[in-house]
Amino acid sequence: MRKIFVILSAVLLVAFALQFVFAAVGAFTRPAVDGAYVLHSVNGTAVIPALTLLTILFAVLAKAPGRLVGLAVLPLGLVLVQALLAMFANAATDSVGGSTPIGLTIAALHAVNGIIAVHVVVSVFQAARDLARSTPASATPTAGVPRSVGPAVRAEGSA
Repeated sequence: MRKIFVILSAVLLVAFALQFVFAAVGAFTRPAVDGAYVLHSVNGTAVIPALTLLTILFAVLAKAPGRLVGLAVLPLGLVLVQALLAMFANAATDSVGGSTPIGLTIAALHAVNGIIAVHVVVSVFQAARDLARSTPASATPTAGVPRSVGPAVRAEGSA
């Protein structure tokens, strides 16, 4: 379960990195069209939340410490904040649909929140990797055998 937790957190990190790429695609599409941000929207509203839920599930199944499970939950909240910021930024336009200083400020917060989310996911990935590297005592082949006896017992048994 721990290896799956690591893999899922890595895939989640890739999805977050792609989110920035998809935002750039939308921003630099010329002429600007309504569908320019479709990849960004789909990734942010479907792929990232689904991967986050799977990451949380496997953090629990991997018996991660509560603090790490909580850290794995945090991106879900940040994604919700992202959606709200995007909605408010889009709603804060002038009478002809043009950008306003308030709307641009909210849009900037959307970007900052995205950066924070990536940092959280990096931390989840690093902690998941560290957890996977730390093998519980019950999983070692010589569990319950004193270290001074372990290698000798294995050597005698294999000869």
